[in-house]
Amino acid sequence: MTDQPQRPTGISCYLHPKGGRAAEAADFYKKAFAAEEVMRQTADDGRRLMHIHLHINGGSLLMSDEFPEYSQSKVREMGGFTIHLQVDDADTWWERAGAAGCEIRMPIENQFWGDRYGSLRDPFGVDWSIGGPIKS
Repeated sequence: MTDQPQRPTGISCYLHPKGGRAAEAADFYKKAFAAEEVMRQTADDGRRLMHIHLHINGGSLLMSDEFPEYSQSKVREMGGFTIHLQVDDADTWWERAGAAGCEIRMPIENQFWGDRYGSLRDPFGVDWSIGGPIKS
């Protein structure tokens, strides 16, 4: 972690894992996706995480626990979403995520659009896809 927080650029995903599990999710993403923690801030109650910033393969993933007392509405059910990781070696990333505990949703295979691609679900209910160049 650094003393000065780095600000994400571009579009970033901000997750609110249910049940006060943001710290647990961050630790899981370090194992599954080689996430690097940029900063972490605990809330005034000393239990919940107010904010955590992770870097995964050059992109930012932001998280916090739920804070309904600050007008943050309860986590809404979305129609669905997937966080996509475009990487240099899809099989290496795939194997690490699987070994960490992600559930296979679509096996990794060579796809017609030119990527080696598959999808997984993490223990927090987030869908991930991993894509990378097809190896010769």
